[in-house]
Amino acid sequence: MTQNGGITLVSLGSNASDGRVSAASFVLYGRDRIRDAFGSAAKCSRLFATPAYPPGIGSDFVNAAVAFHKRLSPDAVLAVLHGIEGAAGRRRQDRWGPRTLDIDLLAQGDLVLPDIPTQSHWRDMAPEDQRRLWPDRLILPHPRLQDRAFVLVPLMQVAPDWVHPILKRSVAQMRDALPRHEVDGVRQLDDATGLDTA
Repeated sequence: MTQNGGITLVSLGSNASDGRVSAASFVLYGRDRIRDAFGSAAKCSRLFATPAYPPGIGSDFVNAAVAFHKRLSPDAVLAVLHGIEGAAGRRRQDRWGPRTLDIDLLAQGDLVLPDIPTQSHWRDMAPEDQRRLWPDRLILPHPRLQDRAFVLVPLMQVAPDWVHPILKRSVAQMRDALPRHEVDGVRQLDDATGLDTA
């Protein structure tokens, strides 16, 4: 066991605009609704701009992360997150297409779902299979979180010491293991304007 306690980690992203609402505004909306649902003590990262993933699917993303303590089942948390996505106009038609708001449940404390072999199977899946296959159940921790700078860089602001219960590496260690150019490609934005702070 680690010292993760009952922390829940969530990632938010958007790369769509309806002409009136920017991607940054969609992420801020999601971040605020998560705090409304799970408590004002929730820790929220700043906004970050990240290259679209996978490359070529559309505009760059705006990403953020939230960490909170709330004793709810993963399914109950996921239901709330899906409701927030739906209220932001999210339609689950294309797995990796443009989306107004994408909210992923990344982890809950030391919980592994549904079990270590299944989580490891999805975590170790070849990249070419990741595009055409996806699980029919919730997998925790999220099987790709250790591979994605756009998840780990925002998580550094809210839960740098959370330790992956299988990999036994903290958020900081997983981020530091990524190629430098991937980490550097995640740029902090001004929350008020959605513009690059550099």
